[in-house]
Formats: sequence, C-alpha cells, structure tokens
Amino acid sequence: MLPRSRADPPIGIRRNAAGHHGRVPRTVERVPRTYAAIDPAVLPEELADLVLSADHPGVALRVALDGPRAAEPDALAEALIGPLQARGRAVAHIRSETFWRDASLRLEHGRHDPFSYRHDWLDDAALLREVLAPLGPGGSGEFLATLRDPVTNRATREPPRAATAGTIVIVSGELLLGRDLPFDVTIHLAVGPPARTRRTPDEWAWTLPALDEYDQVVDPTGTADVVVRLDDPRHPAISRVAPRASGST
Repeated sequence: MLPRSRADPPIGIRRNAAGHHGRVPRTVERVPRTYAAIDPAVLPEELADLVLSADHPGVALRVALDGPRAAEPDALAEALIGPLQARGRAVAHIRSETFWRDASLRLEHGRHDPFSYRHDWLDDAALLREVLAPLGPGGSGEFLATLRDPVTNRATREPPRAATAGTIVIVSGELLLGRDLPFDVTIHLAVGPPARTRRTPDEWAWTLPALDEYDQVVDPTGTADVVVRLDDPRHPAISRVAPRASGST
C-alpha cells in the first residue's frame, strides 16, 4: 500500500493509477457567498422554495443534499419531503450509503481508512447509472432507490421505480460533490472542523480527516448552489444562490 501523508497530493489522484475505484472530478467554478440567518423551523420551507426555483431538463429534478454526518443531511432530506409534497411534487429520498460499494472493495485498505472513505466507499458509477442518468435528459425515468444494505452488505433487490414528470429526487449523505455527478441542484450543509469534531459520533470519528480533505480539495461551500451553515444548529445561516439549470458537480 502506498504511504500516505497530509502533505502529499490528494490521495485519490495517486490511487487512480494504482487501483483507485473513484471517478476523477473536474474543476468546478467557485461561487461568492453572503449568508443570512434563518429560523431552523423555517429552513425546510425555504429550501423547498429554492429547490423548486430551479429549471431541469430531465424527467426529475436531481438534488444533492450534501453534508457531514454531524449536520444530519438524511434527517433534513426527510424534513424536506412534506414541504415539497405540499407544493404538489412527488418526492423520493435516496440515502447515499445505500449506494456504497461492496465491502470487498470499499474495505480494501481497512475498516477505518479515512482516505478510502473519501474516495472509494461511494459507488458513484452505480449512482449515475441507476439514478442520475435515467432521471436526466433522455432518460427512461426508472431508477433504483437503493442498491445495497450498508449494514449487511447485501443487495437490496428493490424493484425499479418510475418517476413522473416533476418528481424531486433527493440524494443525501456525505462527500457527494466534486465527483462530476449530474445533479440539478446542490445543497451543502457546512459544519466547521471544531463543531464537526464535537458532534460526530465516536464510531465515525475516524472519518474526520476525510471530511477535512474534502473541504480543502472540493471546497463545497464555494461550489454548491446553496450552502447552510450549521456550526450551531439552533442558529443556521443560509447562502441563497440561484441553482444552475443543470450540470455536474
């Protein structure tokens, strides 16, 4: 196994030549930011309006809700379902951990390797093939909501779902951006390193270096369409930037 150091170039670049499983991200444009305080009780409603303000060329609107475990992106995705449905939209929520690679691949460098977690756990090719491409321009509209149980590592064998026109599909989880995946709207939940360290469950503390590298290399607060700062979840702040018509992140 190659030696690793925080001073080295990003580990994903070196592993790509030596069996790295991930896609090589492209450079993305940084977005200038201004933030405004927002009541946490109002946040799901505000995000629902921002999501619906985006144009999309495909069958469904493909939303990335990206953030560290400390920000609870899966919970916020669930909180978005009601406001979006109240606005007349069908909604599907996909947890990115159900698109992790088979354990034989993602644990190749051990169970607690932060660099593998950053680059090798998410099966972005499967997420593209089974979800994002079918829901995009010219797609069939049929997608898989889950691929693999992250605990048992068994294929879920869930039958494909058919998205109707205007469906909102939210993919939530960690480390989603910077992979050249064609999301129509990207939302990043930002938690700085000190708060992230305090609020990350002990069993996931080993992933913190991966999140640090993600912030440095991908710069999600500079590239996402919408950023919500959640260092103190009682006092969030939001950066309202108009989403792209469509694109890759």
